[in-house]
Order: sequence, then structure tokens, then C-alpha cells
Amino acid sequence: LAVQSLKIYNIKANTSEDPDIGIVVDGMKILTALGNFPRACSLLVGLAYAVNLAYPKELRYTFEVFQKLLLGLDRSKLSPKVNSLRNKLLA
Repeated sequence: LAVQSLKIYNIKANTSEDPDIGIVVDGMKILTALGNFPRACSLLVGLAYAVNLAYPKELRYTFEVFQKLLLGLDRSKLSPKVNSLRNKLLA
């Protein structure tokens, strides 16, 4: 976890326990015991937006779709790739 900049982790110690799902930012556990993956995803996007974190390069467009298309934040500033996806979805 220490080398990850912005990630969701899922640790399951054994089959009888619920997994520990949480969020890591710059190698530090920020949120733990979130319960499920959808909650972790929504909190990760909200956290990144609220504190203006730079999105990881390899996930830039994924976060942009979450932020701008699904949440409707800063819709007027779409990258060409996300704008193309938006047009295809609305066609």
C-alpha cells in the first residue's frame, strides 16, 4: 500500500470475516472499514474532488467521467476523450 498514490484496497484475512475495504492516499490509510466497494468508490471520488487531489495519470479519464458526467461537476470543461464518450452515450 505504501507505493500507491490514490487507491481503494480490499483485505480479507480469512473467509469467515468481512473484508476491510478502505482508501489509501500517498501510502497512508485515510478511510477504513467502509463496508463495500461502491461506497469506497463514491468516497474516493468525493475525497479527491473535495481536497483537489491530482488524479493518477492512468485513471485520469475514469475520474473525469465520474466527476463530470455522473456527478455533473465542472461539466463545461470536458476533455476531448470524455466529450466523445458523452456524445456517444447521448446519441
